[in-house]
This record gives sequence, C-alpha cells and structure tokens, in this order.
Amino acid sequence: MDIYQDSICLALEKALEDKSLEPINLIPFLFLKTITKDFSDNEQIGIGGFGAVYRGALRNGVVAVKKLHDNIVILEESFRREVACLLEVKHKNIVRFLGYCSETQHLRTLYKGEYVWANVKQRLFCFEYLSKGSLAKHLTEASPALQWRERYQIIKGICEGVGYLHKHHIIHMDLKPQNILLDDGMVPKIADFGISRRFGENQSRAITENKVGSWGYMAPEFLRSGKITLKADIYSLGVIIMEVLMAPKKYSNNFDNVLESWASTLGTSERHPLLEQVKVCAEIAKNCKDNDPGNRPTIHDIICMLDKIDVSNSSVGSIASTSAGQLVDEVKPTVVSSKIERSVMSRFGQHYLLAQKTCKPMRISASRMPGETTAEVSFSF
Repeated sequence: MDIYQDSICLALEKALEDKSLEPINLIPFLFLKTITKDFSDNEQIGIGGFGAVYRGALRNGVVAVKKLHDNIVILEESFRREVACLLEVKHKNIVRFLGYCSETQHLRTLYKGEYVWANVKQRLFCFEYLSKGSLAKHLTEASPALQWRERYQIIKGICEGVGYLHKHHIIHMDLKPQNILLDDGMVPKIADFGISRRFGENQSRAITENKVGSWGYMAPEFLRSGKITLKADIYSLGVIIMEVLMAPKKYSNNFDNVLESWASTLGTSERHPLLEQVKVCAEIAKNCKDNDPGNRPTIHDIICMLDKIDVSNSSVGSIASTSAGQLVDEVKPTVVSSKIERSVMSRFGQHYLLAQKTCKPMRISASRMPGETTAEVSFSF
C-alpha cells in the first residue's frame, strides 16, 4: 500500500474498533480491491441479485465488502439514497456500515468481440464482518439445530431491528433469512438495504411499478398493486418467524403441528414458559401473514408481546414462590421478646407482602447486637 492507502487503512481499522465513529465517506476502489485480493473467488462469502460480498483483511480484523454487479444499471440517485439510509441506521440488530466507494473509471474493455473505451462505475459498500453468516445457513438440515432459546432471541432481535427501522420511517422491503446475519453470540443483524424505502415524516404509503424483492417474502398487496407500507415488512417478518419456528423440518404452517412438535422437543407441559413463547411467536407469525395489511400487527405491538413472554428478563426465582411464613422462619431473630422487636418484625412482614405484590426479589436480614434492645432488620431489592 502507498501512503494514501495506508491512511485509509488506519481510518478503517479505527472505525472497526470504535463504534462511535462515523462511516468513512469515501473509500478508494483500489484499496478495497487490495484487501479483498482483487475480489478473489476465494474471498467471496456471499452473492445476490445486486452484488457479491467479499472478505476484506485488515491488520486488526476483517470487514465485509459488497461490490455491486457491473452489469446492473445503478442510478446515481438510488445509490446516494441507499448511502444516506445506511449512514442513519445505527442499532445493535442492524449490520454496522463502515464506509462506501463510488468511482468511475475510464477503462479499455471487451464489448461484442472488440475492445472499446468505456466509463465503468464502481459502487461498493463496506460493513462489519459477521462470522456466523446468514440466518438461512442455520435453518438447513446441514446445520446443527438451533435450541429454542437461541431461536427466540433471534426472533426478538430481528423484531427490534425492524422496530428501529420503522421508527425512522424506513421500510426494508427485502427481509428474508439470507439478509439476516449473525455475530459470534448469535445476535441477528439486518443487512442489505439495496431496495429499502425511506418515507417522509407524514408519508405512510407509496406505489411503485418496479416490484423488486424475494418471492415468498413479498406482501400480497405489493405483488398485486405495488403498494408499499410498513406492513409490507410485517408480512415478510411473519414468514421469517414461521421459518425460524419450523426449521430445519417443515411442519407446514399448521399452528397445532408447530406447537406439538415443540412440545415434543422441549418435553414440557402446555403451560411451560418456553412453550408459551413458542405459542405466542406462532400467533405473531400467523397474524403478520394476514392477507389484509390492516389486520397485521404493528412492530410496536409485536415487540410488546415478546417482552411479556421474555423469561430471560425475569429475575423472579424461588423467593417469589416461597411463602411469607417460610421466609419469616428463616430470618427471624433468635429472641423476639420486646414490643419494639415485635413492631419491627410486623413492619418486616408488611415490606415482604409489598415486595411480593410487585414481584421483585428481596433479600432480608435481621440481627440484634449484644446489649441492644432493638432488632435491626434491613431490606434490599
């Protein structure tokens, strides 16, 4: 690398380490070509309808470089719109954008059997590299089966990512397992904003004749009339959730079959918290896939439903189910003789009942120092 490329490398390496830094506005094409070994097939980690993704090696880590296909006409306005969108989205469940490249090269190239001079536009994006690959890879027979807790956290993470986008009036328009990437901790991150739409503050819908997307994930109203609303993403989300519930085997979309399968897998009763999570997720998926967009839930509704059944957020253990009498027996002072002590223990009981009502774990201790007439009772939540 020359001095200029080395400075770009340092800037990118710093951006990779410090998440608070803004993406690099312009990365030279030659630099991206170098770190991907001239876009070698050996470094290719994915390919789609609009471009291929390559692994790029830095001195302090790895990045992912997406190179748009040369044979696809990318309108400059569309490219700039996508860059503007990527610069704004910053969330734990969205792939981190590190920078972009936009260069036009005057090259001698082969065209219809003859060499001609032509302007070749190079359009590339640089993102954080996620080692676990796409969610699609983990939903196949060849991949080790995901445990339910992993599946639930993936579902919730995707929903929170979509919630962030919708809050900022962004419709992804191409949600599918191939565009959900996983990091080392199996945290899902939404990727590929190539056909996303960003609405104005007061805009709620748009109509397009260019029906681009992935078959099976596109909303019925979009296929029929090109209608774009936030509910288009909700339909896609429903398909993804059902696939996460069913994969790698296909139990069909039958609600009861999905529950029966997971009840057998988990070996739990109908009222077990984990099976309740399966049931709620299946209901969410079913409602999201309603043909009428008006009947589909909003992403806010979905996240609220998931929060209510998230057992990982509950710290209520055996204390919550233990009777007040048992706790009093365990922590009462050796001698409870004076009126003052009995008054203190009475207040202890009141505090415990209050804590039990609010479902917060409580740690209680009671002691009396030698020579003191008052038992000291402390409460911590």
